Amino acid sequence: MREMTERNKKLRLLYGAAFLVLMAVETLIALYVHDKVIRPYVGDMLVVLVVYCFVRIFVPVKVRLMPLYVFLFAACVEVLQYFDLVTLLGLSGSRFARIVLGSVFDVKDLACYAAGCLLLCVWERRPSVAREL
Repeated sequence: MREMTERNKKLRLLYGAAFLVLMAVETLIALYVHDKVIRPYVGDMLVVLVVYCFVRIFVPVKVRLMPLYVFLFAACVEVLQYFDLVTLLGLSGSRFARIVLGSVFDVKDLACYAAGCLLLCVWERRPSVAREL
């Protein structure tokens, strides 16, 4: 039992560090990259990795369907953009809220989330490095 606790602590730290790094990259992309590839496509792929790492901080054990759950969450947020969630919440004047929640629905975003989640599926199926921690 103690071994699993130590392993979980290490996993939580690794996923926490990955979350912070990916969040920093996402923030830099949102603030400073204004191109036609990185910001709209790579940024959307990375956002599901950020969500995944955040969840894994609290759930360090593998959950087989976690990439699917992350995709469904991202898809729900995207659909809420269609209904202009930022305005409904009274946050249309907040640049931060518009960046985090998004303000424009785009079907291409769903494809990017799916691609990011496919990367997560590949990640989940790799031989676990965590066993050696």
